[in-house]
Amino acid sequence: MLDLKLVNARIRTMDEHRPLARELGVWQGRVAGLDEAIAGLPARRVVDVGGATVLPGFVDPHVHLAWTGLKARTASVAPCESVDGVLAGVARAVRESPPGGWVDVAGYDQRPLGRHVTAAELDTVAQGRPVILTHDSGHSCVVSSAVLRMLPDGVPHREGVLVEAGAAAVRKLRMPYSTDELAGAVREAALECASQGVTTAAEAGIGGGLVTHSPIEAAAYQLLLERGELPLRMQLMVAAAALHGVGGHREDGPDAGIDLGLTTGFGGDRLGLGALKIFTDGGMMPRTAALTRPYVGLDHSGELFADEAELVETIVRGHCAGWQLAIHAIGDRAVDVALDGLAAARRKRPTAGARQRHRIEHAGLVRPEQLARFAELEVAAVVQPGFLWHFGDDYAALMGEERAPWLYRGQGFLDHGVVVAASSDRPVTEGAPLRAVQAMVERAASSGLVIGPAEAMSVPAALRAHTRTGAYLCGWEDRVGSLAPGMCADWVVLEDDPCAVPTAAIGDIGVRATYLGGEATFDAD
Repeated sequence: MLDLKLVNARIRTMDEHRPLARELGVWQGRVAGLDEAIAGLPARRVVDVGGATVLPGFVDPHVHLAWTGLKARTASVAPCESVDGVLAGVARAVRESPPGGWVDVAGYDQRPLGRHVTAAELDTVAQGRPVILTHDSGHSCVVSSAVLRMLPDGVPHREGVLVEAGAAAVRKLRMPYSTDELAGAVREAALECASQGVTTAAEAGIGGGLVTHSPIEAAAYQLLLERGELPLRMQLMVAAAALHGVGGHREDGPDAGIDLGLTTGFGGDRLGLGALKIFTDGGMMPRTAALTRPYVGLDHSGELFADEAELVETIVRGHCAGWQLAIHAIGDRAVDVALDGLAAARRKRPTAGARQRHRIEHAGLVRPEQLARFAELEVAAVVQPGFLWHFGDDYAALMGEERAPWLYRGQGFLDHGVVVAASSDRPVTEGAPLRAVQAMVERAASSGLVIGPAEAMSVPAALRAHTRTGAYLCGWEDRVGSLAPGMCADWVVLEDDPCAVPTAAIGDIGVRATYLGGEATFDAD
């Protein structure tokens, strides 16, 4: 007897051998069969979706759930409309925070202000307390003088503005958050993901650097799993800062890793270790993404996260230690460094392990000649098409007429045989997959500005980038990303068919329900 039978559905399976189906059977959390294979079989539950469209659950291979949940709970100065307004928001956060501790403030963006707030200005409302005003990109912050006095000597800042490694030094001072606090934040963010049809995600960095919140952050995920409160399948990327000498036997290969020798692939269907996360540059919002030519209207071209030789060494070390690599590179100069590092890694250890599907995260600006290097090195791209929708006007102006079409490419990667998956990078912006599908297809900002129309992908290709390809780059293509016999019974029920509506309507399609292992994690009813 089946545990569940899904009937009266228009199922787009994302399985090239059986692209469409009407019925699906579930047994022990897996797809038991489709249509004729389950005809006449009884089921404990029957779910009739009334002709609605069903897709495999969306796979988001680059998220920050702890940050998302914490940001939602944190005092915010958004929208940033004036310096005085930002300071008023900080003053309010100081008054409402428990006395004596750190004051965290989110929602900061210097772009509408035309400049950054300064430490001296924060001091006028901080009441002597350590205040962190975190940029929406996560790559910079402004802090009060109380924080500056705590920083180690030599950490650079500009009137209290810290970027990249400087921002990471501030985060290290602020840590750790408690495991219970992180678990609550992750759960809230994961439930939001489920409401948007996401069933699998990869947390893009724990254990150090810009994106960590505790040295034992993985414990929060394990706690949620034990409680039955984790509504997603999760992979955890490990920050490269956690890589260190492990003292293994000389026959075991490179003497580098994380404690216990764990690496990519450890874990099960619900929670496991993913890639090693390596930062090479910053972001376009704070103007720190590393470019080969200056930003339009600015006198600089961003910056690398560290010395180029050091970055290449980290890439080589991670590759030789057997990790899949997820290399954050937004600007084209940073992409060069990432590709150079991967080329050096391949030279040192030519044969990659089966789990080493190396990825460049973001690939925000990729020159035409770099596409061939992606293909040559067999490195994938994990892009954020939603950034075009939300930030496209700003980014296009920053890059200028020649470079704007190179932003967050899609079809250009496919034309060169490069694997490309889509992610949200939440909470940098809204994470809804269907809005990102629309952006991949239309290449348009919310204003209507079209950016690089030659990079537009078909709707089926954009859906694959949000399902099967994301699963492949997580090494989980044998369990998620399509609905075929033996796969996990993870799906999303939509109010309309993305392949049948006008492309401008895709982002507004509602999610009726989301299922994980045949159990509902979200139900709009």
